[in-house]
Amino acid sequence: MRLEFLGLKKILILLMWLLPGSLMWLSCGGSTPSSAAKTSGLKYRAFISNSVSAGSLSAGVYIVNAEDDLRGTASAVSAGNSPGMMVVTPNLAQTLVFSGNGTQSSDNQFSIISNATESNAAHLALPGMTESFVVSPDSATAYVALPTAPVIGQSPGFVEAIALGSGSVSGQVGVPAVHYLSIDNGGNRILGFSDNSDYVSVITPSQIGIGNAVTTIGGPSIFDRPVTAFFSSDDTTAWVLSCGAECGGSQASLEQYSFASNSVVASVPLCTTDQSNNTQCSGSVALINGSTMYVAGTPYSPAGDPSLLCPAGTTMAQYCGQLLIVNLSNMSVTNAAPIIITDGYHNRIALGPNGQLFIGARTCTEIIAPVPPPAGAEVRGCLSIYNTLTNAVGTNPAGGVLVPPENGDVTGLQPISVRGSNMPQYVVYVIQGQGVPQGGSLFIYDTTIDALENNPNNTNNPGQIFGLVGNFVDVKTVD
Repeated sequence: MRLEFLGLKKILILLMWLLPGSLMWLSCGGSTPSSAAKTSGLKYRAFISNSVSAGSLSAGVYIVNAEDDLRGTASAVSAGNSPGMMVVTPNLAQTLVFSGNGTQSSDNQFSIISNATESNAAHLALPGMTESFVVSPDSATAYVALPTAPVIGQSPGFVEAIALGSGSVSGQVGVPAVHYLSIDNGGNRILGFSDNSDYVSVITPSQIGIGNAVTTIGGPSIFDRPVTAFFSSDDTTAWVLSCGAECGGSQASLEQYSFASNSVVASVPLCTTDQSNNTQCSGSVALINGSTMYVAGTPYSPAGDPSLLCPAGTTMAQYCGQLLIVNLSNMSVTNAAPIIITDGYHNRIALGPNGQLFIGARTCTEIIAPVPPPAGAEVRGCLSIYNTLTNAVGTNPAGGVLVPPENGDVTGLQPISVRGSNMPQYVVYVIQGQGVPQGGSLFIYDTTIDALENNPNNTNNPGQIFGLVGNFVDVKTVD
């Protein structure tokens, strides 16, 4: 990931100390592409999950040439009835795909795609839905959070371990209502975050199935509806993000937790003060860049209602979300006033090239223009782009936020690090459109202008790829 405005010495020190334990960090950076062509003949590929079958269109994982923004000629890889969320293993050998739609007819299929052969190497049915799975650093095991999976004699919910070599279940451990997981850098500790809980489950992977694999830390007055964590390079410290009122608690905050002393050693409320002098606290997703953490969320009142009014005259939406910037060196929020972004539940974040921070949400306030749209009609969805630079990018001023005129939930973000010589060099792939009639589409943003890319291969449709049709959910580069 590109690090802005830090001296080389400071960068090296910070990178040795701050390494996040969540998949948000893994998804932000690029990787060196293999020089060998794969089955599709492409050297730098993006996999895109398509959740619907209709006519000649098949549900599956599509392959795109991310160097030149062209659809690959290979057939879609089968990955269940409605492929969605994807995770790439650390060694880039496999892509894990979950297929499920939350209904009684959901197949809840977990697929293991071989990136070399571009085929489904193994799959198994899970005992429920998942929104979170992590992979061990050696790429041998996946751990899946299953919040509603039945457990005999206990409350529903457990973490299932899957051996990726065989595609079989290697163990499970009960963690009631476990929704999200974060794994440390060494793979020796997994933190499980359960719905409506102020406790964090500490799971020891080596003990799953053979011993006491779970202990708990935190509790009321320590954490406040925690949802994710980031780890120091030596795994002795975790920065735990508490969601607060947005997740049914009281106040969003960030806690620095020491495993050596089993205690919180520093804490900062994730709050700003709005124009009416009201305190606004939030935090549901985060990303670390050097000593800076970016935290996005939608402030809620103790009564459970959105509380941050959008600035007058800026949008037809009534309530907005906010971005907070945290200095991890002294555990302080550096922006006193809210940095306004869309509302909704923020669960996607990625730092693209050219210092552009992409923030995605679901269930935000949609502003849909009438048909035909009058001149100047507002269109607003769940994507926000924050300019971290000290100079303007396109129409986005330094430190400004741009909300592109596209509707729908944001379900996939992927910065692209390798480009063809005739292509715009600094782009981010965005999947947006779930929750609105047109469904999920792939959009390509040029981060030098914070607008849809002028794709020379599809000049009539800026930001899109010719012939790529489907209801897309997620996107990942695999080389």
